[in-house]
Amino acid sequence: MSRRARIPLLVACAAIAAMAGGALALAADPGRGYYVLHCAGCHQSDGTGSASHEIPNMKGTVGRFLHLPEGRAFLVQVPGTSNSALSDAEIAVLLNWMLPQFSRAEMPPGFVPYTADEVTRLRKQRLDDVAGTRAAIVTRLASMGYPVEPPKEQSK
Repeated sequence: MSRRARIPLLVACAAIAAMAGGALALAADPGRGYYVLHCAGCHQSDGTGSASHEIPNMKGTVGRFLHLPEGRAFLVQVPGTSNSALSDAEIAVLLNWMLPQFSRAEMPPGFVPYTADEVTRLRKQRLDDVAGTRAAIVTRLASMGYPVEPPKEQSK
C-alpha cells in the first residue's frame, strides 16, 4: 500500500479510536461522555475553548453564570446546548458534570443541579440575540464582582 493510500486509512482509524474513547467515557461517566462526544470538539477536552475561533473558555469561568438566573438559563439556551441531539435529561447530566469539572470554585454556594424538567422549560425559550444576551450577562456579572472575561487591554 502506498504512503498516499495509507493517509485516509490512518484518519479513519483515528476517528474510530476517538468514537470508541467517547463511547467508553459515556459508559463510565455519562456527563463526561456527553461532553467528549458533543462539546470537546470545539471547547477542547479541558474546557479552554479557542479564542481564535471565538469558542468561549469555560475553565474557571462557566460557574459564574450560575450567579444570575438569566446566566443559568443561558447555559441551556446557548445554541450548542439547545440545538444538540442530546435529550433534556442528558443535557442536565452534562451540565451537572461540566460545571464542577471546569469551574467548581466559581459556582455559587448551594448549587442546585439542573433537572430534565428545568432544561425542557429553558430549552423552549430560544435566544434571539445570543451574542447580545451573553454580553449583557457578562457585563452584569462583572459589575457584581464575577468577571467572566479578562479585562480588555488599554490602548496606549
